[in-house]
Amino acid sequence: MASRVTTLLSFDSRDDTLKTAPDVALPPKLCVEGLTKSYGEFTALEPTDLAIAPGEFVTLLGPSGSGKTTLLQLICGLIDATSGRVLIDGVNQAGIPAHKRDIGLVFQNYALFPHMTVNENVSFPLLMRRVSEPERSRRVEETLAMVQMGHLGHRFSRELSGGQQQRVALARCFVYRPSIILMDEPLGALDKKLREQLQLELKRLHRETSATIVYVTHDQEEALALSDRIVLMNQARIEQIGTPQQIYRRPATAFAAAFIGTSNIIRGDVVQDKGRARFRTTLGEFELAASRESDRDGALVVRPEHLKVGDAGANRLTGTVEDVVFAGAENRVIVRAEGSLLVTSCSARTQPPILGTQITLSWDPSDAVIVP
Repeated sequence: MASRVTTLLSFDSRDDTLKTAPDVALPPKLCVEGLTKSYGEFTALEPTDLAIAPGEFVTLLGPSGSGKTTLLQLICGLIDATSGRVLIDGVNQAGIPAHKRDIGLVFQNYALFPHMTVNENVSFPLLMRRVSEPERSRRVEETLAMVQMGHLGHRFSRELSGGQQQRVALARCFVYRPSIILMDEPLGALDKKLREQLQLELKRLHRETSATIVYVTHDQEEALALSDRIVLMNQARIEQIGTPQQIYRRPATAFAAAFIGTSNIIRGDVVQDKGRARFRTTLGEFELAASRESDRDGALVVRPEHLKVGDAGANRLTGTVEDVVFAGAENRVIVRAEGSLLVTSCSARTQPPILGTQITLSWDPSDAVIVP
């Protein structure tokens, strides 16, 4: 199975086209083919295919029970597949135990040895691989410097804060340079501020090491911030694969639109009117962009930032302001229209609409997408 690796340079919001450098054909670092897992009559993972290129940061995103952790455990060999196979650098991993797959694991609970110092914790994987003492010392020093923990090398892990312990867990994984690094919600136990700081650390580490990383999370913002590509999972199968921009701006299904960020989802039917496709709903009929797929029924998705107060857009509807939520840089305005709740955003510097008043909302056809 071939894979394509590209360097993303820019994103054109007008046509959703990724501007890239010339493609370089490379074999995938990790390849999953027809992988499934069942427990009796319960299916934990439907047949799944996925190829990950060398140096990619791929996030498995989805709600609890969607199959993302099962897929991660199958990749690293912690559980056996019902069918299908996992290939690393083209080598089938069937029958190869987890500790021989050249995979690094970072868990949510850190799993550090409390009786060891930071240096000893980070050195442990090298000691198990019988790396010489001078080489161990050099690599431990370099890796701790990389995660900005070199000055705490002689402290015991139990004496560190949660954020510091997670940095040590990352260093312990990076120090022996595994072929693939798997991370299972490694920032889930941290507070929001610290989580955001470590997200920046992870992005920096990924750039500096060019490691191939498969990251599991249920946090949409985290996935959007970190990933080269997102694998969105739902009900034990892959729902959509794409870059963060593609999945956010052009969701493929109603689930993808609802799970990633905030969406206004208006259900209805596509009808033809004088050769042009329109979307008929209980709120009215709306124009569809000619360039968008419009030959199927389903739901119209409009993000809050594209739903404007006023009649500037080609599509318009009226509703009553039900609530205004202050969110720092913006106000979220909740509008009720014909029994439906819609969300729009406006700058916090402007005066928000008054509760109970009727307002007009509008959007451009090119800023909406039809999903099944």
